[in-house]
Amino acid sequence: MNPLPTLDAVRAAATEKTARPGPDFASTSVPRHLARGALGFGLVIGSVALVPVAGPATLLAAPLALIAFRGCPTCWMVGLVQTISRGRLERRCADGACTLAKAHPHPGGTPGT
Repeated sequence: MNPLPTLDAVRAAATEKTARPGPDFASTSVPRHLARGALGFGLVIGSVALVPVAGPATLLAAPLALIAFRGCPTCWMVGLVQTISRGRLERRCADGACTLAKAHPHPGGTPGT
């Protein structure tokens, strides 16, 4: 018995691993995503800006921004790109390499979506 996998098995596993979708930070619409960003950035900026006026207790509002961002500001930016590109781009993986390509239009879809 040979416990080592064959080269084809390793390539198949690598393709399967890269073909799986990653984390999804997208919203259902761009305006909703922008509203979440405005809320998150507003909480961060407001909590820091109000420290001289109301004291360090205002910094307790900053962690609420993490809920609005669904993580961190970088997660929010990734979600914005995902929300904008949703339905326009698709990931195609073959032979262990993945590429982004223009998505095929869905039958019965409306133009521009």
